[in-house]
Amino acid sequence: MIALQEKRWTELADIKDELAARDWFMGTSGNLAIKVSDAPVKFLVTASGKDKKKRTAEDFLLVDAAGKPVEKTHLKPSAETLLHCAVYSKTTAGCSLHVHTVANNVISELYGDDGKIDFQGQELIKAFGMWEEDALLSIPIIPNYADIPRLADEFSQHLGTDKGAVLIRNHGITVWGKDGFEAKKLLEACEFLFQYQVTLNQIYSK
Repeated sequence: MIALQEKRWTELADIKDELAARDWFMGTSGNLAIKVSDAPVKFLVTASGKDKKKRTAEDFLLVDAAGKPVEKTHLKPSAETLLHCAVYSKTTAGCSLHVHTVANNVISELYGDDGKIDFQGQELIKAFGMWEEDALLSIPIIPNYADIPRLADEFSQHLGTDKGAVLIRNHGITVWGKDGFEAKKLLEACEFLFQYQVTLNQIYSK
């Protein structure tokens, strides 16, 4: 168990380093989680208020299915740990990632009233396993409730598959996948699609 936890720690730390290099953790925002065990559910999650551009021994802590620390620690789980709890209680996903970027915030505001944004005919939707020529990727956009349990409840309504993505309006995106590699792949695909749409809208508005 200890060896597996260390392996998952390193995997999540490597993902954090990659995303930090892209400036996707502005102002200590964002949080990451990776499952360590299924029965009972335990996962590593980012500690609250840490500078994610730095790699330290206190970047993550182990929590249970309710998001409570498994061991005695002075570290606090990220405020949005309940989103990760929802992922691991309703899906078989092994990793979930949440980041705030300019592109995903702009997209969430532009399309927030529609409650979703659709992408069709875009190569990057293949990251979601959609290979059909007319495949449609629809990413839900939910309200940014300040009450985290309420936000987690709303978020849970969109956890019907073992990999996916949900935008929180003017907040950020959460993606989940079977492991760290898949979750990061989905996140990168989403951010490409968002930046593409923002750029396209700018061109069309001229």
